[in-house]
Amino acid sequence: MEDFGGEHSAANMEGHRCMPYRDPVLLCAWPVSRHKLRTQATNSSYIQDCRPKRVDEVAFQEEVVAVLKKSLEGADLPNLLFYGPPGTGKTSTILALARELYGPELFRQRVLELNASDERGIQVIREKVKIFAQLTVSGSRSDGKVCPPFKIVILDEADSMTSAAQAALRRTMEKESKTTRFCLICNYISRIIEPLTSRCSKFRFKPLTDKIQQQRLLAVSEKENVKVSNEVVPKETIDGLLSACQSGSFEKLETVAKNLINEGYAVAQLINQLHDDIVEREDLPDKQKSIIAEKLAEVDKCLTDGADEYLQLISLCAVVMQQLTQNG
Repeated sequence: MEDFGGEHSAANMEGHRCMPYRDPVLLCAWPVSRHKLRTQATNSSYIQDCRPKRVDEVAFQEEVVAVLKKSLEGADLPNLLFYGPPGTGKTSTILALARELYGPELFRQRVLELNASDERGIQVIREKVKIFAQLTVSGSRSDGKVCPPFKIVILDEADSMTSAAQAALRRTMEKESKTTRFCLICNYISRIIEPLTSRCSKFRFKPLTDKIQQQRLLAVSEKENVKVSNEVVPKETIDGLLSACQSGSFEKLETVAKNLINEGYAVAQLINQLHDDIVEREDLPDKQKSIIAEKLAEVDKCLTDGADEYLQLISLCAVVMQQLTQNG
């Protein structure tokens, strides 16, 4: 989902797209044209547009929000440690908090965000983090609100940091406590050394329920002016793909496959529904069903490993075409 981008609204595309949902987590299953969204992408991605801008907007983390709002009232903040499963709003929460503290003008000057899984060595702590932490800040917000006299360093995926880097960070947190606050974000708190956890206020983020995810996705679809259907991939779409395979024309098949990708359908979901359709067909011998099923499993594995969706879909359809035309 992170590559989704656009002119701040999916409604800017030609006409309205039909955005299905069955499993709310599968944003990639929404048939909003990913190709068009990418080509229209600006510096702001689709995910950034839909992220909470205020702490109040964070979903399903009432206890965390209540405590952080108290901190906002006093324009002060302890060192923070956010932990919990992926996708529960840890990064979004600290970014929303920072925006409320500093406003849009000072946000980029006062916040250093690093992904510790990419930059996790001791050299990063000694150079980027330490230099940023040593800078003193002054100035006030243009809207007249109180601006705290400290900066924020956000270390995402901090549980990927080496032990040496974590030890170096401990010393920096102690020395620069007057000018800098740290927010460590991780999935597994057990991988953070005790001297760091003891210096932070710890907040556990709960997994989002299906109902909460559904409510948020419906709110996003309404905001983006995108229609919702109850089907992930409509049966007519699956039938159209099989019809193209049965035609024996690779050009026709290639066109249908390109349209499916451009419409944003998730190939992983297509595979699941195609599997059910193939298994239930009575006009197909078991041997040919088994060949297609084996190819479905192979493609599913490749997609899990990060293979290109279009190439895998074409590869699968070529095998389906071979078996269906052979049967004809």
